[in-house]
Amino acid sequence: MYYKFSGFTQKLAGAWAADAYSPQGLRPAAPREAPPVVFATPTRFPRALAADEPAARNRVPELQRLFQRADGAPVHLKRGLPDRMLYRTTLALTAGGTVYCLVALYMASRPRSQ
Repeated sequence: MYYKFSGFTQKLAGAWAADAYSPQGLRPAAPREAPPVVFATPTRFPRALAADEPAARNRVPELQRLFQRADGAPVHLKRGLPDRMLYRTTLALTAGGTVYCLVALYMASRPRSQ
């Protein structure tokens, strides 16, 4: 009897001689025809940009000037109000999470009253 590894059951299974002598995925070289087209829609390419039309505005030089300015502010607060709001929100969430974890640990360490 011939055996072949089954990819479905991940075990050896009985097989015909031709299947057992041809490992998975390897078949005798025979000319094959092209597979049928799955998507019949034509491929659309993005239009080429004109020479005078920039792809996007380069903001790197203005951001470099902003972040390298010597105004004494830390780099994570250089952009003003949005940075301050994000910073304070992060601090509040961190402090709240720490308090919540400490309360949860305290409650978990106390025995339940019967």
